[in-house]
Amino acid sequence: MKVTEVLLASLASCAAAYPSRAQSPKPPFFVLAGDSTTAVQSAGGGGWGDGFLNTTLFNGASGRNLGHNGATTVSFRTGGDWAEVLATVKKSKDAYRPFVTIQFGHNDQKPAANISLSQYTKNLEGLVKEVLDAGATPILVTPLSRRGYETSSGTPRIVQNLANETAATIQAAHSMDVKVIDLNKASTDYLNAIGPDNAYTYNLNPTDYTHLNGPGSVVFGGIVADLIIQVESDLAKDGYLKVDKTLKKDVNEGVYYWS
Repeated sequence: MKVTEVLLASLASCAAAYPSRAQSPKPPFFVLAGDSTTAVQSAGGGGWGDGFLNTTLFNGASGRNLGHNGATTVSFRTGGDWAEVLATVKKSKDAYRPFVTIQFGHNDQKPAANISLSQYTKNLEGLVKEVLDAGATPILVTPLSRRGYETSSGTPRIVQNLANETAATIQAAHSMDVKVIDLNKASTDYLNAIGPDNAYTYNLNPTDYTHLNGPGSVVFGGIVADLIIQVESDLAKDGYLKVDKTLKKDVNEGVYYWS
């Protein structure tokens, strides 16, 4: 064979050995586990989950919001929600690459829940282990900031009443060597930048400083997506996860955004 023929044959062999771009990994499927600050908007709550699923997933990516109003790391399991998460992972594995986001804390910290900080951490670690055992990728999420402000410094600043749960979530991620996104910090930074009057427009109702309305879900869902891209950059490179450019710019610059 001529040298050129040998070279062409070699290139053809390499092309057969390595998959083409059309054979790229399966699209992601996000299963969202958490409390009402993740859940679908309703009279009793609502979080970032639907905004994330409905505005940031593309190119065949999909997901399911299994956030549950009032849930703790204990009740989410005992009430059957966690079993539904694992069942959804199992069903999605043939066609998708499953991810499970895990965000709790708002209800675990309440005295009535009777869950110590150390138990909360262990509960998160247990959830992570089961996600790994199920063949999915867990992403721990620190709790979304509440929109309560204090003005002792003369400038309204978010009350840091989820700091312990945030630290425990990060600790659980480090202990289990899995990815974590700090939604608490990102949401706090944004809310501090835009101030209370703008922040309150995201309230589910005028006096609800915890849950999100539809536009709030879009904004904080976009923040979650941007944070996930930072720890799973391939999802953006493959076109599965995208954040509205104006939303991303405004959040990064501390400018109020309304969808």
